[in-house]
Amino acid sequence: MARDEDIIVKQRSVRKGRGALSNRGSRFQPTRSEWEDGIEGPSPVTECRAVDARSIIARNTSPDIPFNQSINPYQGCEHGCVYCYARPTHAYLDLSPGVDFETRLTYKRNAAAQLERELARPGYTCSCITLGANTDPYQPVEKKYRITRQLLEVLQRQRHPVAIITKGALVTRDIDILADMAAEGLCSVAISITTLDTDLKRLLEPRAASGRARLASIESLAAAGIPVTLLFAPVIPALNDSEMETVLASSRDAGASAAAYMLLRLPLEIRDLFFEWLHQHYPLRAEHVISLLRQSRGGTDYDSRFGHRMRGTGTFADLLAQRFRVACKRLGLTQGEGTAGGRTDLFRPPEKTRRSGPAPAGNQFELF
Repeated sequence: MARDEDIIVKQRSVRKGRGALSNRGSRFQPTRSEWEDGIEGPSPVTECRAVDARSIIARNTSPDIPFNQSINPYQGCEHGCVYCYARPTHAYLDLSPGVDFETRLTYKRNAAAQLERELARPGYTCSCITLGANTDPYQPVEKKYRITRQLLEVLQRQRHPVAIITKGALVTRDIDILADMAAEGLCSVAISITTLDTDLKRLLEPRAASGRARLASIESLAAAGIPVTLLFAPVIPALNDSEMETVLASSRDAGASAAAYMLLRLPLEIRDLFFEWLHQHYPLRAEHVISLLRQSRGGTDYDSRFGHRMRGTGTFADLLAQRFRVACKRLGLTQGEGTAGGRTDLFRPPEKTRRSGPAPAGNQFELF
């Protein structure tokens, strides 16, 4: 990682609809491509190519995460949130966690078929699957490719519990499926709202839905009987933390029944990308923001310890936690992410995969 003095704070090229200011090389690839200096210029075109997934359900054992199974229909995310903790995963594709992450995407075209195969395995144990643990399942390309909806159709058919995390208003498109599943205790949705300030949102999350559109999504989902959690995340000191109580109250009024928050995390390449963005857009506030972050991370830019990485430590982090508890109590909101659980007793495994026909990409024929 670069030192403070290595972060370029000069005027950078700002492309409309893109969050990252550069295409910094990843930790695996030291080369980088840079735009020419200047303020105006065309935005890079989004590319989205198909891949065949060899497996679709990812599993984790982290004590900080309220689920152990997840599915990511897409790699990369067009929302372009500069703080996104998924950016470093693009390094595994030999791509930059910067602009590449927002513009060079992949979709898993066989996701639904692969999910059916994995649910049909004799050793499969049903537990809630989360959609959106890494990149957003309702980012703009979902409107065209519909991978998330195909996955939901499988989960609905097999009566398998699902939890969704998104900041995309497109989630309301699938209310017909989600409401049916929620009626049986099989579905919940968490809507992430970082700010209701339109100017800050435009810079921070350029292609995500507006804060007001997300509140409208909460209202529509709740009206359909779907449990909704508000995620105030990430909290960025001296940038959006002052909005906590307003966002919580607005979300409760829209129909959210639970709430959670997370302090900004800066692992791996995100640190340099975020600091670059901060110096560009908020030069007079940048050092104060960085100072508060470091005070909440034991004097470092990132603390990866379980139990600390989501909330931070120290005076600012403790005050934030206290504000959140008081606000939730006053508003009658349940504290914690409502993205885990769901009934498992209704699960019906898919019928065994047919023996005839070609084997799916990346898999062998069934022997029995």
